[in-house]
Amino acid sequence: MTATPGLRAAIYARYSTDKQKDTSVEDQIRLCRRLCEQKGWQVTEVFTDHALSGKNTLRPGYQRLIQAAECGQIDIIVAESQNRLSRDMADSATLLKRMSFFGVKIHTASENELDDMKVGVSGLVSTMFLKDLAQKTRRGLEGRVSKGKSAGGIAYGYRVKREILPDGTLSTGDRKIEQDEAAVIKRIFRDYADGLSARTIAAALNAEAVPAPQSGKGTGVWNPSTVSGNIKRGTGILNNELYIGRLVWNRLTYDTNPDTGKRLSRLNPPEDWITEDVPGLRILDDQLWQAVKTRQGEVRQAMNPAGVLTERPRLERARRPSYLLSGLLRCACCGASYTLINKTRYGCAGARNKGAAVCTNRATIGRTEVEERVLSGLKQRLLAPDLLAQFAEEYRKAFNDAAAGACQDRQKAEHSLKKVEGRIANILTAIEDGMYTASMKDKMSELEGEKARLEAVIADNPEPPALRLHPSLSARYRELIEDLAGSLNAPEVRRQATASLRALISEVRIVPDADAPGGHQLELVGELAGIMSLGSAESKKPPLVARAWSETVVAGVGFEPTTFRL
Repeated sequence: MTATPGLRAAIYARYSTDKQKDTSVEDQIRLCRRLCEQKGWQVTEVFTDHALSGKNTLRPGYQRLIQAAECGQIDIIVAESQNRLSRDMADSATLLKRMSFFGVKIHTASENELDDMKVGVSGLVSTMFLKDLAQKTRRGLEGRVSKGKSAGGIAYGYRVKREILPDGTLSTGDRKIEQDEAAVIKRIFRDYADGLSARTIAAALNAEAVPAPQSGKGTGVWNPSTVSGNIKRGTGILNNELYIGRLVWNRLTYDTNPDTGKRLSRLNPPEDWITEDVPGLRILDDQLWQAVKTRQGEVRQAMNPAGVLTERPRLERARRPSYLLSGLLRCACCGASYTLINKTRYGCAGARNKGAAVCTNRATIGRTEVEERVLSGLKQRLLAPDLLAQFAEEYRKAFNDAAAGACQDRQKAEHSLKKVEGRIANILTAIEDGMYTASMKDKMSELEGEKARLEAVIADNPEPPALRLHPSLSARYRELIEDLAGSLNAPEVRRQATASLRALISEVRIVPDADAPGGHQLELVGELAGIMSLGSAESKKPPLVARAWSETVVAGVGFEPTTFRL
């Protein structure tokens, strides 16, 4: 690409894992700035992502880069290499196609300007590299497992064992039993075999301040799931076969969801599992292990007397929240979720599952009462006159924004058409002045063809109609808000409306208060608080600013303005 001075350039930098450092991003930015100086480009934006894989397109910095390009804020994207933008061949091709549509070029320090061929070749190389790396990594891990070594991660009850090898290097993958943790494991198995539940065991361990497993996403406290886990997947203390000297590998396969970029696990067929005996790592005897397996079977049978024992649903197929505020309620005392303890009432999951050592809040509140108090508070605030006017204004802005996006092609075509017509006029002027050459004929034909194409684009994208607000728009808004619960539960919009409302509420804090209705005060947290603050007489912030801030409001009786915590 011939360097075009004055282009607005956006730099993008990324590194993949938390094992790398921010200096990697700094080095990339420095390299890209030097390239922009050489080309005469003006750096207007710098976008970065830290410790995020290039296979995931939902990176915050990457998404802001795309948005800036689509809004016409930049002319060229500059990166160290293509794989910084994406390591997926399909995603790279899609990015190039979208940027070409918006007239934004992509330039890297290693490949210069990207085109279809470079993207295809580089994407293919990256894909082959990742597959080859995965195969080699798997082969190496399988070799370690065959020797009884760890294939990654240390289970609770063990610690790393380091020895100096004959060649002077340190051994890797070796483990030895951690006696204090092994005693806890034996206790858990004995208690469960004697009839205690996983919840009771976890609460007792927390009460005694017994250190919990810290690996992975450990929270520092014992949970029932830490003890019981998933019997089919071999997770949880009670299902780890390493405790009886049996190392099981390849039980799970990990795949990345192409839509979300999240890594999900799937259970492999038992015939694909690789098992090795490691008697030196045995903690339990067969009798105690079998007693626990027998009780697990009895519990499952009691929970499912019909015998239809099915695996838990996969994460990507998980059902949506059952109720309007499911998953949003939090205990103000310990931060744990408020969950249904029966069909009608919410209670603190921390106090119920982890014991008094974690939380002493045993108060409960009815599900319908929580929903009614939140919705009634919202209804009162959303019917404020300022919000009625703001609703109409935001509708107008949304309409205009949509119209602007729809006529973007028309505006670009009109701009280009003016340039083409100017060049045609210049050629005609030159001919009139006697400066005709043979090449002018071909150039004139080319320009006339481009003019016809642009006129066709303009004809296919007519001007959007002027916005006319219906006189009953405010009345319709009031009608919907008056019946807020009915609006949210209407079959045709229930899923979308509920999702939109939940997106505006970060959480609802449940504060135990014996003097409050239902024994609780409710604190609503999230962007919805900013919207509601528009209806407050004390609000002095401009509407757009108030909407953008994340604020806290108290949902007491009727959402009195005096209880707003701004």
